[in-house]
Amino acid sequence: RPEEVANMFTDYVRRKHIHGLFLSSGITKHADHAMDRMLATAEILRRKYRYRGYIHLKVLPGASDGAIEQALSMASAVSLNVEAPTKSSFKKMSTTKNFERDIVGAIKRISALTAPGNKYAGVKQSTQFIVGASDETDRDIVHATHRLYHNWKLSRIYFSAYQRGLGDGNLPGEHRPAEENSNLLTREHRLYQCDFLLRQYKWQADELSFGENGELPLDVDPKQIWADHHPEFFPVRLNCATKDDLLRVPGVGPVTARRILKFRREQKLTALSQVGMKGKLLAKASRYVVAA
Repeated sequence: RPEEVANMFTDYVRRKHIHGLFLSSGITKHADHAMDRMLATAEILRRKYRYRGYIHLKVLPGASDGAIEQALSMASAVSLNVEAPTKSSFKKMSTTKNFERDIVGAIKRISALTAPGNKYAGVKQSTQFIVGASDETDRDIVHATHRLYHNWKLSRIYFSAYQRGLGDGNLPGEHRPAEENSNLLTREHRLYQCDFLLRQYKWQADELSFGENGELPLDVDPKQIWADHHPEFFPVRLNCATKDDLLRVPGVGPVTARRILKFRREQKLTALSQVGMKGKLLAKASRYVVAA
């Protein structure tokens, strides 16, 4: 019951074992029935116990506009799992949910309500893709990820490799060759690398390279592929390159880029080892830079 969940959580907070709540549910009866129980729990915490800490509420597919707005009124963050990047791939995963109404429409509504200047500005929205459950390609997921960040300003997008045996036997993921299923965790990792390039480096989705089948290569990271496909961009000049140019160098991340910019304000940089790079990362990055 909501009271039991709230009491248990408050006890853990009191003992300083946890610092926030992520509350989710399966759908019982219908979406709003399950949402009501989660919302009742959050309301007890906010009203009765005066809890002002972090609460992340899952918005269930099919939740009413009223339930969504009530969740936003009490949550620090909300999420609704998009699960698949296209209507056709989603349809192969669920016959009871409507992609446009229950997923896309709800995400758009949350985005509008949490936009700067609106009533619930500041409440974060995230989502998750299930990788390998349907017939989606990496290209589908990456381009959908870019749209979610660019059009609807989501704060984070997560990826979860599908585990065989969890479906009803009819999902495309249940019938993939064993080799493809064994590669799903690597595929998930590559998608997280793409996500970082889109979210932190502000790359465009069409800058990333895919195979003819729409999949990301599993043996090379996406940034390395871009560098190998654009030899005209290199070598990058360490002592005059912009931060964005430095971040195009394989092996150079935000921390190293900041160190380079700070170091060269005081003296000329002659080698990446001067900013702490070493080992394989140093060897990789050195192929793409000059200390001119």
